[in-house]
Amino acid sequence: MEDEIMIKFENVSKIYPVSNSRKKETIALQDVSFEIRKREFVSIVGRSGAGKTTLLKLILGEEKPTSGKIFFDGQEITRLKPGELFKLRRKIGTVFQDYKLLPKKNTYENVAYVMEALGFSDFEIRRDVPRVLEIVGLLEKANNFPHELSAGEKQKLAIARALIHRPEVILADEPTGNLDPYNTSEIIRLLLKIHEMGTTLVLATHDKDIVNSLEKRVVTLENGKIIRDEERGRFVL
Repeated sequence: MEDEIMIKFENVSKIYPVSNSRKKETIALQDVSFEIRKREFVSIVGRSGAGKTTLLKLILGEEKPTSGKIFFDGQEITRLKPGELFKLRRKIGTVFQDYKLLPKKNTYENVAYVMEALGFSDFEIRRDVPRVLEIVGLLEKANNFPHELSAGEKQKLAIARALIHRPEVILADEPTGNLDPYNTSEIIRLLLKIHEMGTTLVLATHDKDIVNSLEKRVVTLENGKIIRDEERGRFVL
């Protein structure tokens, strides 16, 4: 059903033109078409440079496609005005490999800052921040600063920041890239827990073990093209 589709790409290509650092144009994505349904968990896999991060930036509206159309919850992203794009991004949470935490704010303040920036009230912040810190297992670290946290705890804090405004979708771009196997397992368990709460989850990764353990849908990119799209897929390159 069309109303169950959260994200839709129609014949999307993204070409970066020649620049001072590039002697020829770069084709990041080429004629990509796929759909992600509400409450689905999808892994976007491929080697470094396959187009995974570009795809996520297009969903966020941070990049515009060279050709094709992208829809988010029925809205064509490229047609949105800046104010409309801001509203759309409130429906999306993002988690990155490099955490993107605020070093001079403690754990509680890092999460509260996101709510402040989105215009939530002081009452909502006091109510929701402890709840989300409890979900990710960081309530006891509320007063710790990022430099006092382990790599795994930093990524949990980044997930708390992505989760605090109750997004409909979380985009996770190589969220375990800097983590050891134990913390990787912890983060994947946390992402699965968030997905079970009803959140659509898009995971970009080149970690074969993670993808094969999930047994969920896998979309494989190679040289900017989708070469495989499988329900309960595996990492095959």
